[in-house]
Amino acid sequence: MIKVSGVTKKYPGRLAVDHISFEVARGEIVGFLGPNGAGKTTTMRMLTGYLPMNSGRIEVAGYDVATQPKEVRRRIGYLPENCPLYPEMRVDEYLRFRAELKGVKPSARRAKINEVKEQCGLTEVGKRIIGQLSKGYRQRVGLADSLVHDPDLLVLDEPTVGLDPYQIRQVRELIKQLSEKHTILLCTHILPEVEAICERILIINEGKIVAADTEENLRKKLHSCTMIELEVKAGKEEALARIDALEGMDVHTCSTLPDGWLWIEVEADATEMCVELFKLAVTAGWALRKLSEQEHSLEDTFVQITRGTEGVK
Repeated sequence: MIKVSGVTKKYPGRLAVDHISFEVARGEIVGFLGPNGAGKTTTMRMLTGYLPMNSGRIEVAGYDVATQPKEVRRRIGYLPENCPLYPEMRVDEYLRFRAELKGVKPSARRAKINEVKEQCGLTEVGKRIIGQLSKGYRQRVGLADSLVHDPDLLVLDEPTVGLDPYQIRQVRELIKQLSEKHTILLCTHILPEVEAICERILIINEGKIVAADTEENLRKKLHSCTMIELEVKAGKEEALARIDALEGMDVHTCSTLPDGWLWIEVEADATEMCVELFKLAVTAGWALRKLSEQEHSLEDTFVQITRGTEGVK
């Protein structure tokens, strides 16, 4: 669906995007992440044809962004971070106007507008003036606008920015539903959103793509050790000595808790070490009230990749 090859964008005195290449397959939901100023917005604007590139090539659904911009725009629905709506228009009026601009046939407009209103939860507010709607509903209008011409690709830039937790959950569920018919490129700073929605992740840093893989694979590549937490009732010196004596295991942190309990964090080579720790507690006669593996979050992975690493692909 998307093929980006050696794309570069320069601003006066600054290289914003530096020979990036990546692909997004039809039907994928891909999270596009990066620190502020990393080149995310510039890349999306080039991808959607709003900004020319200095070099390279971008194709969307087989069409070249530089030489076939009209064909590309017919196949893209773009929701920018600050969606430029007309606040004085009513929702139905605005969507009719946008459908006409996007070339939806007159005979199909009414049905298509009703369809996207239902998809985006706007059926009850069609007669309302946009400027009088809440932030959440305005975001839905912007999303309906991006869908009204039935594009193959949806490019969503911070689709839940400014929304309350309930609205975020609603939009997140809507994006999941839309993925059944559309390829989605999602740009957001809300990492739990990416964990909940996206099948694959692209990370851009200082104008370069530094990671492109599933979240699980990135975690495995970057976090070779497993951290295990346990709480036991035992003598501190004995417990630390016996855990350190286990092959492939090192005590990382130990704290004394009330009533003779110890909290111990262990760095292990493999997840099955939880079994070895359980066996040790049984053999040593220790009371055991907690034994769990710590999951590395997407935030951990993101920070490690963007703090000067050369990237993982």
